[in-house]
Amino acid sequence: MELTTIKQRFGIIGNDESLNCALEIALRVASTDLSVLVTGESGVGKEFFPQIIHANSARKHGNYIAVNCGAIPEGTIDSELFGHEKGAFTGASGIRKGRFELADGGTLFLDEVGELSLLTQAKLLRVLQERCFERLGGTESLSVDVRIITATNRDLARMVEEGTFRRDLYYRLNVFPIHMPPLRERQNDIQPLAAYFVDKYAAAKKYNKQVEIYSDALHLMTAYNWPGNIRELENVMERAVLLVGQDGLILPQHLPRELHSTHCPFGPEAHKGPV
Repeated sequence: MELTTIKQRFGIIGNDESLNCALEIALRVASTDLSVLVTGESGVGKEFFPQIIHANSARKHGNYIAVNCGAIPEGTIDSELFGHEKGAFTGASGIRKGRFELADGGTLFLDEVGELSLLTQAKLLRVLQERCFERLGGTESLSVDVRIITATNRDLARMVEEGTFRRDLYYRLNVFPIHMPPLRERQNDIQPLAAYFVDKYAAAKKYNKQVEIYSDALHLMTAYNWPGNIRELENVMERAVLLVGQDGLILPQHLPRELHSTHCPFGPEAHKGPV
């Protein structure tokens, strides 16, 4: 499948070389059954890669199950991943399948895998090694055929050295690494991304405006390092759409203070025009 088609299907904006390279790697590994570890800062769009890999794999007709490991309380993570039997704990009124069972024959995406405790890491390692597990409170060994894709914004190699992430699990997960570059390394993609978000929110019923970005505002955006990456850019654009006046022009004063440069004059007369 061509990159243009992939981008259209999954709503990926940009044509930076580093982005295209990461997408090509994802397509290459999709035809295999290797474990994939997607790395990158928060907000860069790591969640697209597991979806792309699954959709272009032999498992595409199976379930795609995504789990945010950082959003599940430690006391319930085992039940979420492996399921539980009736009476396994207070409130367990029946059998509940976990994410591994639900993903059998398909793909299981574990986002923010670096948030897992050492105890849960050990249980995850066993599933990867033996392809079987028991539900919480159960004794029956259940076999599963699941492809594991993980993602993290943390430095797992450093965590291994610090003793907070299992070395053996790290090597099991990091068979095929894919790195998603931060937005500051994709400067050519800032303008099309900003335009996309402006169109998205300007067309929303609650705004319903015709909005354009003036060149000096774009200059501020391309000079900014975007620590929050694409997620931050989207928030900034929604805020700007809300703040623009009747002329529908996004000017520097509509952008957050941290984007401002003392060398950039404000006001419509200082701008070269919309972009």
